[in-house]
Amino acid sequence: MSSVALIDDHESVRLGLEAACARAGVGVVVHSSASVRAYLAWRRAVAAPPADVVVLDLTLGDGTTVTENVDALVREGSAVLIHSVADRPAAVREALAAGAAGVISKASRTDDVIAAIRTIASGQPLENLEWATAIDGDRAFADAQLANREREVLRLYAAGLPLKAVAERLGISYNTAKENITRIRVKYIEVGCPAPTKIDLLHRAIEDGLVDGRGRDDAHDDLAAR
Repeated sequence: MSSVALIDDHESVRLGLEAACARAGVGVVVHSSASVRAYLAWRRAVAAPPADVVVLDLTLGDGTTVTENVDALVREGSAVLIHSVADRPAAVREALAAGAAGVISKASRTDDVIAAIRTIASGQPLENLEWATAIDGDRAFADAQLANREREVLRLYAAGLPLKAVAERLGISYNTAKENITRIRVKYIEVGCPAPTKIDLLHRAIEDGLVDGRGRDDAHDDLAAR
C-alpha cells in the first residue's frame, strides 16, 4: 500500500483528505502538516522514507514558492500531486515545470482526488482538465517544458542507460525515474512530437541538444538491440 503525506495550511482540508484516504484504502497517510519544512523535519526526526505521494497545496502561508516546495519534495523521491484552486494556471504551470506529477482542483469531488492519488502512486501520468488548462493557457510551456530533473533523466536514458542505472546515477528511486520518462513522453505528445520508444526519445534528445548527435549511430544500434 502506498504512503501518502498531506501538506496544506488549512487543517480542515488535511483532516478531510486523511479521512477520505482511510475510507477508500488508497494509502496510509504517514504525515500531515502545514508546510514542506515541517514534513522534511518530521522525516529527519523519525528517519522515515519519503512518502510515495505528497498531496501539496499550491500556495502555502509560510512564504515559500511552489517551485521550491515541489523541487524539495521531488528531490526527496516523492511524487507530488498539486491540490489547487482553479484560477491559478500560471502557478500550476510553475509546479508542473518544477516536477509535480499532476494537479487536481480543490473543487473536485473527493472521489476524484482519491483517484488522482491512486493514479500517481501507480506511476501513471495524470491527464485531466486542470493539466490541459495549464498547458493550453501558455503554449510556451508545452514547447519548452522539460524540468531540470526530466532533462537529466532523458539525457542518460536516451544515451543508452537502463532506467535502473539512470535512477542510481541520479540518486533517485526507480519509480521516480520511471515517472519522469512518462511525463517526458506526455509533454512531447503535447507539442506534436510523440516519442513512444526509446529510440524516439533518443531522437528528441538529440534535437533538443541533450545528447551529442555524433554518437547517434552507435547509440541507435545499442538501443535497437535492447
